[in-house]
Amino acid sequence: MRIINPTSFTGTTAWDALDIEQIGTATIRLHWTDQPYKWHINDGPEVFVVLDGHVLMHCREESQITQHSLSPGDIFHAKDGDEHVAHPQGPARVLVIERAGSI
Repeated sequence: MRIINPTSFTGTTAWDALDIEQIGTATIRLHWTDQPYKWHINDGPEVFVVLDGHVLMHCREESQITQHSLSPGDIFHAKDGDEHVAHPQGPARVLVIERAGSI
């Protein structure tokens, strides 16, 4: 058993992760970042929960880009095939639940 305080986790590079658990084929990881990720499409669903900081989530659908502002407590759910990229606005900590090995 353990207690994790997300605000005390800081990575050495953007998108460093603390592996919390793997349940079946899904991983639960706490990420720290202060830099954008990259445009990507997961090979399955992704649940992205902002725990600390603010994130602008960009989504692309048929060459149209939408932007969503995420604050602590907000949940972004991407389905298989949804193209997206996260842009933190300063340091942010996010909980990501997705298929093991997904990008």
